Amino acid sequence: MPEGSALIPLIGLGTGPLRGRVCVDTVEQALRLGYRHIDTAEGYENERNVGEGLRASGVQREDIFVTTKISPSHFAPRELERAAKDSLMRLRLSQIDLLLLHWPNPQVPLSETLEALCGVKRAGLTRHIGVSNFEVTDIDEAVRHASEPLVCNQIEMNSFVDRPKLTAACRAHHMAVVAYCPIARGEANNDAVLKRIGHAYGKSGAQVSLRWLVQQGISVIPCTSRIERLSENYSIFDFELSEAEMSEISSIARRRSRLATVISPMRAFALKTLPAPATSVLRIGYRMLRRVMGGTAR
Repeated sequence: MPEGSALIPLIGLGTGPLRGRVCVDTVEQALRLGYRHIDTAEGYENERNVGEGLRASGVQREDIFVTTKISPSHFAPRELERAAKDSLMRLRLSQIDLLLLHWPNPQVPLSETLEALCGVKRAGLTRHIGVSNFEVTDIDEAVRHASEPLVCNQIEMNSFVDRPKLTAACRAHHMAVVAYCPIARGEANNDAVLKRIGHAYGKSGAQVSLRWLVQQGISVIPCTSRIERLSENYSIFDFELSEAEMSEISSIARRRSRLATVISPMRAFALKTLPAPATSVLRIGYRMLRRVMGGTAR
């Protein structure tokens, strides 16, 4: 398990683009295959589907780790508590395992948001709390304001987008790192280096990308609706990358991440200073750029 006080499974299912019956069936099948971490968010508009999939799987509730996220538009204290209760209602659960702030929201003081988030934990609505898409300065500020442990930061990370400074900052605060888009929207399967390394183990480029992350103690939540991909993504614990292979992938990831290193602080500054309509346009542009780079932002 990664660092932090929450025992977050090393592999889980991301459900961001899944909706309706496809979402229900995918969650059910993932749990039947052995997945024990399911990630959703109120912004995905699929919490009802996720909850139905949980129940259909037949897996005991205490054996499943469920993560959901509060949208930035609900970061005001009263709205945050209501949003947490609404998520529980849609999921049909009595308690969430991990409740995250989905993105930083400069329109609401972080101190107020963290106070409300910690209050939700003390009220028993969630076992653990954390953040998502927070940069280093955001993490430092959040930890200062939190009266309860923040157990993780969920971020985009893969062999195209490496975040060593952010990862180090999280670990300095005893926070686990959970990587979304860990196979770069399938692009890992097309990467020559990952394919070459995987060939020696009888594994795909995507499996090598996932293994590179979990070998660093980083949990991964790849998303797919294809049953064969669910099984493939889960089959990463029967091989181990050598130190040289880990270093080679890290070196390539760092080179690919140079543009992201420049862009992320600029994006964070813009989100804190621009009005809401402008930040919406900025997020759209950021997602488009991430796709060009081989990843995807959520």
